[in-house]
Amino acid sequence: MDSIRVLIADDHTLFRDGLRALLASIADIEVVGEASSGKEALRLAVEHQPDVILMDIQMPDINGIEATRQILHTSPHIGIVVLTMFQDDDSVFAAMRAGARGYVLKGADQGVLMRAVRAVANGESLFSPEIAARMMQFFASLEPTSRPELFPELTEREREILSYIADGKTNADIAENLVISMKTVRNHVSNIFSKLQVADRAQAAIRAREAGLGGSAPTASGNVQ
Repeated sequence: MDSIRVLIADDHTLFRDGLRALLASIADIEVVGEASSGKEALRLAVEHQPDVILMDIQMPDINGIEATRQILHTSPHIGIVVLTMFQDDDSVFAAMRAGARGYVLKGADQGVLMRAVRAVANGESLFSPEIAARMMQFFASLEPTSRPELFPELTEREREILSYIADGKTNADIAENLVISMKTVRNHVSNIFSKLQVADRAQAAIRAREAGLGGSAPTASGNVQ
């Protein structure tokens, strides 16, 4: 099996040394280079074309997020794992938008880091448990996008009557279904025509059907208006 070729990009010498020693102890992983700045990471990525880059966020010259973006622009096959102390939402999603396929916190279990390296080398994605939990919490807290209201210029009753018009109901049918007077129906229909700027019932029906109304107008009961 071919070795996984890894580039380390971090401005802390002691951390790089420890990470290199860890990776050197893994039979199928080869460290092909070390970068202490964002610019150096860009240069070494082009020179060595590693399978995986372990990328810190805070580095001199160019930060890890921008370095990730630039590297993947020219070498999209490289898998980048952000390895950092930062676990705030802004950092996580900035890394994802830049194209990173892994996000692991420094100090995470070595097994998590190794799984991330192998997953990303295989074209997959992997996030450390803390980051995965934050992502799940973030997406769970998002409010569902509300559907824009159809014909906001109409009242709720007018939209209801327009739906009946789309179904081909006559004024008499609408009056019976809604339990309102014919005169009230005619007034509502006249208001609908005016607000929608249509000339007749056929044009109103076409507008309503194009917007998705029709076929679902409920039967209501109420007092005669």
